[in-house]
Amino acid sequence: MRDVSTGALWIHLHWLTVLAEQGSFTRAAERLAVSKSAMSQKIKELEQQAGVPLVTRTTRIVRLTSAGEKLVEELRAPFAHIEQSFSSIRDSSGPLRGRVRVTAPVAFSRQQLVPHMTAFLRENPQVHVQLEVSDRLVSLAAEGFDLAIRHSETLPDTHVVQPLCATRALLVASPEYLAIHGCPQTPQALGEHHCLYYPRGVETPCWTFRKEQQIVTVHVTGPFSTNNSESLRDAALQGLGIAMLPDFSAQSALRDGHLVELLAEWQTVGTFASALYVVRPWSAQVPRAVRGFIHWLRDAFQPR
Repeated sequence: MRDVSTGALWIHLHWLTVLAEQGSFTRAAERLAVSKSAMSQKIKELEQQAGVPLVTRTTRIVRLTSAGEKLVEELRAPFAHIEQSFSSIRDSSGPLRGRVRVTAPVAFSRQQLVPHMTAFLRENPQVHVQLEVSDRLVSLAAEGFDLAIRHSETLPDTHVVQPLCATRALLVASPEYLAIHGCPQTPQALGEHHCLYYPRGVETPCWTFRKEQQIVTVHVTGPFSTNNSESLRDAALQGLGIAMLPDFSAQSALRDGHLVELLAEWQTVGTFASALYVVRPWSAQVPRAVRGFIHWLRDAFQPR
């Protein structure tokens, strides 16, 4: 192969980075949708132009030589920039397309987000939403998430936070539990009941209520605690006690009469945040699919 300009070797260089990523000629060829022989030929031509071996071939695996590793490392940034630039131009018009990685709380995802998401996906068939359902707080950028739905708005300055919807905590119990143990008429009466609650470290669990200017804090005890609102709801449905739940976890059971709201005239304080937020890492260039999904989220969950 005669000497050629570096510009004529862009395909060869790109294929080398794919080979390094995939670790075999077979997988790299499949990734690029080309034949294994074409893949091998491009790498051989690149080695001829470089004047040094770039790949060590064995029967099972492919290893880069030190020269190959150095070349691939230096190619990653410019190829990533090219891909980002092309994606930005391609996505600047026409239908939304691309992948949106989202993380959201378990109960909200199951009961609110997924049922509502059908409409968005039908309207945007070229968008793929990858949802991780988790109650743990994650590092969005480090774990590759485009956005998160979270209760907390207290985040580093490197994140953009937008309100999604208001939420409130409800005190609920099953009709069966109330038939046996009675219905508390005041917050103080909860101290005599079986309560189901979120654990807060080693501290004695307590619930705080407000009505007008009056604030009451009650220490509660009970047979069950968990950091998942759906599990608390299920325990309440089984008649184990009185639970404090975010409204989106209790709505369907309240509507069907399987749970009853208690002390509705009192406002709960501090157990859950008063709102859910959409959180994304700060970036000067946000893909249209991500921006479109955030716009849909805020529109879908705003009060009508």
